[in-house]
Amino acid sequence: MDPSKLEVELKKYKRNEDTTMSPLVRSRLDETYASLPETSSERKGRVSRPRMRKTASVAVATVMLGVAVFTSGFISPVMAQSIKKIPVVGSLFSSIEADLGLRAAGEKGLTSSVNKSISYQDVKLNVTETVFDGTRAVFLLDVTAPNLKEGMFDTGEKEVKLSNAIDSVVFKVNGQVKDGVNYYSSRGAHPNVLIFEEILGADEPNASATNSDTFHAEVLVKLTGIDHEFTLDVPFQKTTKDIMNLKPNAIQKSGNLSVTIAEVNVTPVTTRLLTTITLDDQTSDQLTHTRVAVFDDQGRQLPALNGEGTLEDNKITFDGRYATTGKTKYLIIKPFVYQDDFSEKVRDNQYIKGLELKMELPAQNE
Repeated sequence: MDPSKLEVELKKYKRNEDTTMSPLVRSRLDETYASLPETSSERKGRVSRPRMRKTASVAVATVMLGVAVFTSGFISPVMAQSIKKIPVVGSLFSSIEADLGLRAAGEKGLTSSVNKSISYQDVKLNVTETVFDGTRAVFLLDVTAPNLKEGMFDTGEKEVKLSNAIDSVVFKVNGQVKDGVNYYSSRGAHPNVLIFEEILGADEPNASATNSDTFHAEVLVKLTGIDHEFTLDVPFQKTTKDIMNLKPNAIQKSGNLSVTIAEVNVTPVTTRLLTTITLDDQTSDQLTHTRVAVFDDQGRQLPALNGEGTLEDNKITFDGRYATTGKTKYLIIKPFVYQDDFSEKVRDNQYIKGLELKMELPAQNE
């Protein structure tokens, strides 16, 4: 458009008192109007610069486009309501509050989108996301059923929480059944989503915290009141970054007891420790209830997940897995004697005095 014509149009637009216009838009129009190129009558005797005029025209056209957007009533109520209904893009893992390791995986983009579903009659199970860091294999299962509402499942006899409507779960890798699969509700804004978690052992395939690998798990799920076994094919891909694999062989001794930290693997999701507690010149029965609690540099105890122990002669070796609580400069390892369950909240009188050990960790990338 010729600048002189554009000037006239802008003046008309500016004089239109019926147009709703915010002070911000009006000030932008005034600025644009003031910066318009001179008219042909004012440019007489000057050398024309076609390239300069073209640039100015493009700039003004861009401003006009902005005016059209800002003064078109902004956003209609219908459009505003539609925008509210658009789902937020992101990982559901990032909303998990109970497990800081899984939440970190969601926030740092360490999850894999899957979207694999299976249906039977009017019930549908859909695997939406997975996390695999070499030790923990976790997936989210979205359940859809007419008798499921806000996390409550009607079995035909009574209503129970969805997590209590699971009759059985079998987790297989390469045809081998793996023990210890756990599941629980994601709660919050997604009550119909369950979190399934398998802790892989040191001797199992794809379990090393230092190998990048993928595998498929065959997961068999039965729901209460449904005479059918759902078979899920769940692919896992290791996406964890910044893995620390340390072999410190740190030792702390007190009296006739000593603790050795042989290996430490730390990912943003899971912390894994291989520890040995030795009792000198006494029977090994005193070691059967001995474990270690792990704390980060903020004093937060890492939740115990699972592990295996081997008792031999006068020492117990334990491969323990814990949920990572975030970036930390060091770990504090505190051996203790458990009473009912080694993952219980440990009281002060359960710790073995003199065996506390501090282990520095390499600086982690921000």
